[in-house]
Amino acid sequence: MLHDYLQDYLNYLSSERGLAQNTLESYGRDIQQYLTYLKEKKNLTIEQTNQANVIGYLLYLQSRGKATATLSRSLAAIKSFYLYLFREDIIERNPTINLDAPKQEKRLPKVLSVEDVERLLEQPDLKHPIGIRDRAMLEVLYATGLRVSELISLKLNDVNLEKGYVRCIGKGSKERIVPLGTISTKYLKLYIEHARKFLASSPFETVLFLNHHGKGLTRQGFWKIIKRYAENLNLDVDITPHTLRHSFATHLLENGADLRSVQEMLGHADISTTQIYTQLTKDRIREVYDQAHPRAK
Repeated sequence: MLHDYLQDYLNYLSSERGLAQNTLESYGRDIQQYLTYLKEKKNLTIEQTNQANVIGYLLYLQSRGKATATLSRSLAAIKSFYLYLFREDIIERNPTINLDAPKQEKRLPKVLSVEDVERLLEQPDLKHPIGIRDRAMLEVLYATGLRVSELISLKLNDVNLEKGYVRCIGKGSKERIVPLGTISTKYLKLYIEHARKFLASSPFETVLFLNHHGKGLTRQGFWKIIKRYAENLNLDVDITPHTLRHSFATHLLENGADLRSVQEMLGHADISTTQIYTQLTKDRIREVYDQAHPRAK
């Protein structure tokens, strides 16, 4: 019965709220883990739960070494689930009504220097279709700041090489247009016109970036690609799929781009999310000052 409620809830999120597949999977995974905890650890039905059970679950996650961000995400999913159950008259009261997410430490994202970005982008071997694809993907990621999920979801008709932009669907199914630079346009054109046909398993395949089976890349597939190239560089920064996105935003702000424009390009709904990058640029200014000014030390 618990799992029937979960499936009904996910159907509601998909059909009535139009949430993206990645978000649905994340909510489903977090709530499934909570339901498993209730059944196996507490032998409770969802109707029997109270606020203490929810707090107990968060403490259980914490005892297993889960980060504050994980606790906050899990609580957000659980609160949304309970609200749905309450509105559907499945439960009489919502036990999460006064629960607030644990305070998160704001960790600054790791970014690469411009020089290290250039070294990373030069890693793929352009003698092979896979290398051309990888160079095009990395160039587009750094030129646009797209999320990896947005990058691998791009279709051929989302790209306008003539006008130099890509159209992507971001969080909340919001569409945005992001400009491509001259260099990323050059490598994207090289990939589309000369390499992609060697990867495509069908002439009717619409996904832009293809794996060696001729199908669209997965997030895990992209992660393996970027990790392999990063290992060759022996960088101080651990590269993640988001590293080029963070570097894109920071380098724009360091070179005078205004915060609102960067917010638009990143697809942030709230400018406060973008403002974290201004701290990075302040730190960089301080670092340059400390190194260069004769009276800094």
